Amino acid sequence: MPVQYSGALQEHLAVRKAVGVFDVSHMGEIEVRGEDALPFLQRVTCNDVSRLGDQQAQYSALLYPQGTFVDDILIYRFARNHFLICVNAANREKDYDWMLKHRSGSVSVEDTSDRYVQLAIQGPRAADVLQQLTPLQLSTIKNYRFAVGPVCDVECIVSRTGYTGEDGFELYLPPSAAEKIWRALFEAGKEVGIQAAGLAARNTLRLEVRYPLYGNDIDETTTPLEAGLGWIVKLSKEEDFIGRQALESQKSEGVRKQLAGFEMVDSGIARDGYRVFFDSCETVVTSGSYSPSLERAIGLVYLPPERAVPGEEIAVEIRGRKRQARVVETPFYKK
Repeated sequence: MPVQYSGALQEHLAVRKAVGVFDVSHMGEIEVRGEDALPFLQRVTCNDVSRLGDQQAQYSALLYPQGTFVDDILIYRFARNHFLICVNAANREKDYDWMLKHRSGSVSVEDTSDRYVQLAIQGPRAADVLQQLTPLQLSTIKNYRFAVGPVCDVECIVSRTGYTGEDGFELYLPPSAAEKIWRALFEAGKEVGIQAAGLAARNTLRLEVRYPLYGNDIDETTTPLEAGLGWIVKLSKEEDFIGRQALESQKSEGVRKQLAGFEMVDSGIARDGYRVFFDSCETVVTSGSYSPSLERAIGLVYLPPERAVPGEEIAVEIRGRKRQARVVETPFYKK
């Protein structure tokens, strides 16, 4: 995925104001099928898969026994015995091996990533553009729902999901049709200023709405409760799941760190990995950037719960100098 096409700032604003297209074919897809597909996914994920209806999607996670992230994932249910799992590119093999390791019963787990190209059409004009290419009634596809049908006469999965905080769709399509559909999207969207968008814009868009990035904000050292993702942990579901005991203990005892948002008070941009100081302690920025929508520098950092409160002051080391920053409410950007 290119870092940028025409420029990160231009691409970011195109998604916020009109429509942008991301080629996110690097993401991985794992299909789970079989009579025991549902109970298997209930064991290996922390959300409650039984709540899903057909053609519905769910944000969830694969967890280690200590309650930390193997990966954050998106689960698509086609039927009770057929699910598609979208995983992060860098974790594709790890996730697949983890699921195979914990497979039991009548269930098959297959890495089908090479069968799909994934395009994300995101922005307030996304539906207007995509509707020109499909007979599917996009207005009937609600958030975190999907349909299977023709786009440019090619059968695709059309999902109302995304990673930008804007309305939009993610298409899963055969690689042989990728160029055809890509070109058709840009022809249909030229009057509204459609832009190809790269990795840099994807990062600033997701940061503004506080969507976590695996490897930065969440990883094998952090739990969903620490990351502010407790809503995907369903401790009330009947089935036991990997990591449940650790998360029950952490919820009872309280977290020792919490992911918080901050904005710079002094000049400078806090980048990923920059040192953060508070009291006599030190940590690092997990994600940090200039926010094109808000026109100020923002970031995420893990802090003790008592310091992860809006108004608390921290210091970020930028080019050898400590610069003042302040904890703020998130998401940073709201529609």
